[in-house]
Parts: sequence; C-alpha cells; structure tokens
Amino acid sequence: MVEEPLITGNQTFHTVTDTISRIAERKTTITWLALFGFAGSLALVLLGSIGYLVWEGTGIWGLNIPVAWGWAIVNFVFWVGIGHAGTLISAILHLFRQRWRTSINRFAEAMTLFAVICALIFPGIHVGRIWVAYWMFPVPNQMQMWPQFRSPLLWDVFAVSTYFTVSLLFWYVGLIPDLATLRDRAKTKIRKIVLGILSLGWRGGNRQWINYERAYLVLAGLSTPLVLSVHSVVSTDFAVSMIPGWHTTIFPPYFVAGAIFSGFAMVMTLGIIVRKVFHLEHFITINHLERMNKIMLLTGMMVGYAYSCEFFIAWYSGNVYEAFTFINRAFGPYAWAYWIMIGCNVVVPQIFWFRKFRRSVPVMFVATIFINIGMWFERFVIVMSLARDFLPSSWDYYSPTIWDILTFVGSFGLFFTLFLLFLRFVPMISMTEVKAVLPQADPHHGGKH
Repeated sequence: MVEEPLITGNQTFHTVTDTISRIAERKTTITWLALFGFAGSLALVLLGSIGYLVWEGTGIWGLNIPVAWGWAIVNFVFWVGIGHAGTLISAILHLFRQRWRTSINRFAEAMTLFAVICALIFPGIHVGRIWVAYWMFPVPNQMQMWPQFRSPLLWDVFAVSTYFTVSLLFWYVGLIPDLATLRDRAKTKIRKIVLGILSLGWRGGNRQWINYERAYLVLAGLSTPLVLSVHSVVSTDFAVSMIPGWHTTIFPPYFVAGAIFSGFAMVMTLGIIVRKVFHLEHFITINHLERMNKIMLLTGMMVGYAYSCEFFIAWYSGNVYEAFTFINRAFGPYAWAYWIMIGCNVVVPQIFWFRKFRRSVPVMFVATIFINIGMWFERFVIVMSLARDFLPSSWDYYSPTIWDILTFVGSFGLFFTLFLLFLRFVPMISMTEVKAVLPQADPHHGGKH
C-alpha cells in the first residue's frame, strides 16, 4: 500500500519558504481588518463585562446557592481543555516521530497559548475581589495569611501556569529558525531589527542546529507529562469534594480524554478555515485532516465510555445519592443539556467510522462545531449537579444573566483577536519542519548518495 504524500503540489524548499513567508509579509488585507475589528469588538465586550463585575461584584452573575460556581468554572475548564491539543500535537507526536504533525503544530500550539490565557481569566475574576487575585499565589498577604495549600484553587495556579510557561517556551524555540528566515527576507530596517532580536542571532550553523534539536527534544519531554497532568489537576478540583457525581477516580482520565477531544475539534475548526482562506491545501491536506478525525473518533469513544461508566458505578455502588445525581442528570431539570452533550460528543463522532465522511471537509467542519458545543455542555452538566444537592430545601435552578453570556462571548473575542494577530505576523506553519518531510530532504532522493 502506497502512503499518501504529506505535502502535495511538488513543493521545493524555495516554494515552502515563499508560500508561508508571504502570508506574514504581505500588506494587511481588508478581510483581515474586518475580522480583527469584529474579534477586537468582542474582546472589548469581555473587558467591559469584567469592568462592570469589578464595580458591582459577582451579584451580576446568575450565581445562587447551591450553584455557587456557575459559568465561570464551566468556562475555565472549557478553555483549559481547548488548550490541550496544541501541546499534544507538538510534544507527544514529536516524541513518537509522527511526521504528519509538521503542517499543523505551529498554529495548534498558538491556539493552546491563547486558550490558556482565556482560561486564566476566569479563576481570577470568579473570586469576586480580583484586586487580591495574588492570594492565589503562594505568598503571604498583608494579614500574614498564607494560601491554603489544600485548596484546589492553588493547584490550578501551579498546574496551569506551569503548563502555559512550558508551552510558550516550546512554541518560541520552534519559531526561532523561521523568524530568522523572515529576518533575512525583511525589506525594512525596523522589521529586520525586530526579527533579528526575536530570532536570537540564528545563523543556521551546524552547532546551532544541534543545540536547537536538543532544546526542542527536552521541551517536548517536559511538555508531555504536563499535557496529562494539567487537566488531571483541574478534574481533581472536583473529585476531592464529597459531591455525588464528582467524587470519583474516573475524573482524571475522563477529563484528559475530553480535553484532547475538544482540543482537536478546535484545531480542526480553525485549520479548515485557515487552509481555505490562505490557500494552503497543499500543506494541510485531506490526509492530515483524516488523521485528526481518527483521533477524535478514538477520544470521542473514550468520552462515551466514561459517560456510561459513571452510570454503571452510580448503580453498582448502591449509593442512593450517587444514583439520584445521575438519574437527575438524564431526566431532571437539566436533561436538555445532558442530551445535547450526548448527541454532540457521543453520536456525532460516529460518522468518522466512514472514510467518505472522514475526508469530507464540510462534514468534518460541522462535526467539529457540534463537538465544541457538546464539550462546553459536558462541563455545564457536571457543574449543574450542584443544583440539587443533599438538602431539597436549598434546591434551585441556575440561569445565566446577560453578564455571564457577555463574559463568555467576550472570551471568544480575546481568543480570536490573539489568533488573528498570530496569523498576520508569524509563520503559521513551521517552514523548518515542513521542509524536513519533503522528498528532497532525504539524502538518497533522486538516486544520490
């Protein structure tokens, strides 16, 4: 069986450099400005929502007792999950020598960074008094009170900030040779100076390449356990509680599988748009998209298994509170959200069993949108388990306010603003790594020795 080429269109080293560099070098287009203006407007909505929150307090949100966390924690877990795929594609697939990752790893890593930035906003603002958000860090405050190291909030700070720092370093190190290429092609003095500083004096010498490869490999090794640990820690926030439906050991693997599932869905959504808009069909081929669909099918089945396993454990444990929680999820006041989750996360990915649909761009685009929606509802369903706790007298129905909705929509504005800036000024595909998978990179290519 002949393997499909990773890069099509008879590309050469020169055409790879020229095609990808030209996107970052050309003049700003009207389309980009329009999209940037729209995304920036949404980001301002986020800023305004946070400003009003600081002025009025968390009373503007739909929080109540017993649902004291609301959309803030739902959005936090959603964005952290979205941030998983980039580092997984870059680090784990790099260690396993999966050469197909080269066309998608750069913008997937960028997506990771921007998603984690969006995620970090929510722990900071959901505490209400954001001017003392530094209490989340392990430093004593003015009342000589040290942060509580048994608090899951502190675990999130360590887990997510470490993940962000290592992901940023990994992304930047991978960028250095490409920034040097842009520097060498720069036509203005300012652009040459800026890119010269960012490329850290890269000249492409043999010694620099050896050090680069070592650094990249070390950072891939550091990032790999973080991919698994960061969402395990986030899930442990829930699991250490005594709430029925949360106090379970399946949460860490279940959350990690769900994060990879949602992260790949977002990479696919953005990748399909970028591929079409910038005419990169020769670099991001149907072959790449099909492989990502296979990963989504696998992780979607893992998520579906976790859903069914939770129901089995609720029945098998004989715990009446646990059983009530899961019956309530499926048939209670939030049953509509539960079945949206099942439909989007369990049913929709099953279409990828068929090769025809795995290779159909419109089908996969619609499917990834549904998966992203379903994964947000997964976190919503988990958090809404609080609505009916141990005391029926305290049961209440949670409804978001306009400020909950604006804050969430605004976070998408921030995400897309950062992503559009990335597309405009940075090579969105790793030229260095794509050249390494071309046939010409093989020393025996063309019968030469």
